[in-house]
Amino acid sequence: MDSTDRPVLAVTMGDPSGVGPEIVAKAADDPRVVEQARLLVVGDAATIEAATEVAGVPLRVRALESPDEAAYAPGTLEVLDLKNVDLPSLPRGRVNPMAGAAAFACLRRATELALSGAVQGVVTAPLNKEALNQAGYRYPGHTEALADLTGAREVAMLLVADGLRVGHVSTHVPLCEAIRRVQRRRIVTVARLTDEAVRRMGIDQPRLAVAALNPHAGEGGLFGTEEEAEIVPAVEELAADGYLVTGPLPPDSVFLRALRGEFDAVIAMYHDQGHIPTKLIGFDEGVNVTLGLPILRTSVDHGTAFDIAWTGVARPGSMVAAILLAARMATGRA
Repeated sequence: MDSTDRPVLAVTMGDPSGVGPEIVAKAADDPRVVEQARLLVVGDAATIEAATEVAGVPLRVRALESPDEAAYAPGTLEVLDLKNVDLPSLPRGRVNPMAGAAAFACLRRATELALSGAVQGVVTAPLNKEALNQAGYRYPGHTEALADLTGAREVAMLLVADGLRVGHVSTHVPLCEAIRRVQRRRIVTVARLTDEAVRRMGIDQPRLAVAALNPHAGEGGLFGTEEEAEIVPAVEELAADGYLVTGPLPPDSVFLRALRGEFDAVIAMYHDQGHIPTKLIGFDEGVNVTLGLPILRTSVDHGTAFDIAWTGVARPGSMVAAILLAARMATGRA
């Protein structure tokens, strides 16, 4: 692919105490990534350089003060240097407010670049929620922070793994609250956002399956009333608007049916309902896509992995997949 056809993607460093810098360095050296995208790492250049050494990656780190300085030359990793990590005092593999503040600064700067059009998408390395909160940023995760930074009103999470695409009605809330959030309007919103994202992945008429909340899809009201009260009306509204949608379907079989090719995406009612099947089939290469933002954002589908951070063993599969998916969505390639 010609270099001018490759989208420019801002890749955040993530929490520097975790595996983020290492997997960013490894992914940047992957031939598939080099072919499909131009990467502008947003973070601390000294930390990224140290990570390339730990990871054994033969890339030369080039610290930039402005995105306009990036040349994207072969063998070079361009880093928009925020100079926000005191590397000698960085506690590796542990929660630390300095690391949380650095991770948020990277996210904020990358978001600004995307909103201004300087980059075509944002790919995020993992941050640690406890470190983020210790630094004074009261967000349960990336999704909520991005919604605040971009002013987005309705956002949702889409997980992509090995051909399975799962939109989520709710994510980081207690299960009792997740049940309360199974509401017609929210289901319709998530389904529409999921349909739009899947179209950007190259599928012209996505076939959506809506999972039930209760076992056996409520069994006609014997196991719960949420299906008849909220999910069925949502499916009917979507169908009336022209969406190819089926449901509510029993959650114990709908994901298998999607994997076998019957559906292009599944709408899950809560966090674990959607996360368990996607992580089971694609733990190392799953991708998180934030829906409803005015920018394109993908992310790894794993955490900071403090137990293996800075040891050189972290696998970059999810980061590679997140970059490749962002490049595909940014250019509209199937």
